[in-house]
Amino acid sequence: MTAHERAAFERLLKIARSDTGQSRKVANFILAWWNADSLGGFDLAELFGVDEEIAADMATVFVCLSRNAMAFYPTAYRAEIEAIIEAWRPEVWAHSQQP
Repeated sequence: MTAHERAAFERLLKIARSDTGQSRKVANFILAWWNADSLGGFDLAELFGVDEEIAADMATVFVCLSRNAMAFYPTAYRAEIEAIIEAWRPEVWAHSQQP
C-alpha cells in the first residue's frame, strides 16, 4: 500500500468503527475484503449511500487491491478489523471466540 492508500484505508477504518448508516456500508466494504465468505459481501449499490469522499477512499482501496496479482489482507490492522467484526457481525464474532 502506498501512503495515500494507507491513509484512505485508515479513514475508512475510523468510519467503520462508528455507528451510522455510512459506517455500516464502510464496514461491509472492509469486511468483504477481509473474508466475504463468512462476513458478507459488498453490494456496489451501497456506494450511493455514502458521501463522495468516502466513496473516493473506497475506490482508492479498490484500485490498490486490483494492482496485486495475489490476494493480500491488511493484517497490520487485525485488531481494528476484529473490533469492526465484533461491532457489525456480533454473531460471527461470538462464534469465533468459542473454544
